[in-house]
Amino acid sequence: MNASFETLRTELTDGVLTATLNAPPINMIGPEVVRDLVTLLGRLSRTTEVRVVVFDSADADFFISHVDLTKVAEYSAEAAKAGGGPEDAFLGMVLRKLSEVPVVTIAKLRGRARGAGSEFVLACDMCFAARENALLGQPECGFGVAPGAGGVQHLARLLGRGRAMEMILGAQDADADLAERYGWINRALPDAELDDFVATLARRIASFPSAAIRSTKRALNELTLAPVDAVRADGRRFQELVAAPEVQDRSKELFGRGFQTRGQLELDLGARIAELPAAG
Repeated sequence: MNASFETLRTELTDGVLTATLNAPPINMIGPEVVRDLVTLLGRLSRTTEVRVVVFDSADADFFISHVDLTKVAEYSAEAAKAGGGPEDAFLGMVLRKLSEVPVVTIAKLRGRARGAGSEFVLACDMCFAARENALLGQPECGFGVAPGAGGVQHLARLLGRGRAMEMILGAQDADADLAERYGWINRALPDAELDDFVATLARRIASFPSAAIRSTKRALNELTLAPVDAVRADGRRFQELVAAPEVQDRSKELFGRGFQTRGQLELDLGARIAELPAAG
């Protein structure tokens, strides 16, 4: 697949496309990432040469940190270009297309995947994570918003009601072992074994008849994915809440402490978000 992207590096070998996220300083989802993702998904929907996509990160500390809160309008505008009407101008609808593309998608997780990063992982067909360094989290409630791009829908179905409540309302990080035990990811593997395991599985799937893979994926999606209207409702809820004065105040406090810069706050966000002043 010949493609030029700003925030993705791609390499195709024997039907397996490796797509490496590279959006310094901390792999936030902003308009550039969404633009590249929309382009990639459009090409994957038409390709016959790609059978499996493996997503990984060029940043050892951050798979995808979260959305860029200073550019919600801009990345939403890019999301609208994925197709559909104005009601689809949400990141969650782009990630829904990630779940529906007629190729198999695998997240190979090292580092942090919080907020929309976790939702990106959840939108993939599978996720395998490095035991030593992978972290997942939905910190949105700590800001005063709700997950808006699939976190509520996926985690309620995968984890069950109580555990989804724990992880979303508690806004805490889950390491790879906990994520595996709760069903957030497929498996936690030693970092030294992760690359070979994912490569072997990807090549194995890519070697099978594509009609069977595509048809079976569609059937599984019909059984497990949330209704599209629920995804849209989550997107609207996020955009309404993110404009609230309390959210703006809490975000301002976090920006003052180093939010969205490469530093200890972002590394430890799951713990540090609880240090904000208690809400009234």
